[in-house]
Amino acid sequence: MKITLMVGLAVIAIGSTAPAFAADGFFDRLGDRVNSRLDARGDRINERLDARGDRINERLDARGDRINERLDAKGERINERFDALADKARAEGKTKLADRLDRRGDRVENHLDKKGDRIEARLDQRGNRIENHLDRRGDHINHRLDRVGRHFPRG
Repeated sequence: MKITLMVGLAVIAIGSTAPAFAADGFFDRLGDRVNSRLDARGDRINERLDARGDRINERLDARGDRINERLDAKGERINERFDALADKARAEGKTKLADRLDRRGDRVENHLDKKGDRIEARLDQRGNRIENHLDRRGDHINHRLDRVGRHFPRG
């Protein structure tokens, strides 16, 4: 009996105060506050994901540049070594051997240049994919928070 009486009084109290809050625009202000908080949260998450994507993309770009430069330097060293051997062969009168060594050095250098460019391009694509994924994820979170905010009344 005592519990029933307490529940009944609580229902009456809530029933009488709800219209008073609604009359003053309480729920409209509450909805506006909730929506603004959700919008700010979505913006913060989106900015954080964008910054993360930019950092990852920059790191992969730098890595690709380093690898490409290292392979270019290696190709140049190999080509210089073959050029030195070709010069030595020319001095000895072996022109066909010298020409073959020159072509071989150029071929190796070109191969390593192309390999470095492919690696750099692949890392750039990977960075762009990650950045786009994080951008889409941030947009998805923003849209989801907007949907949640629409459930609250607005003024």
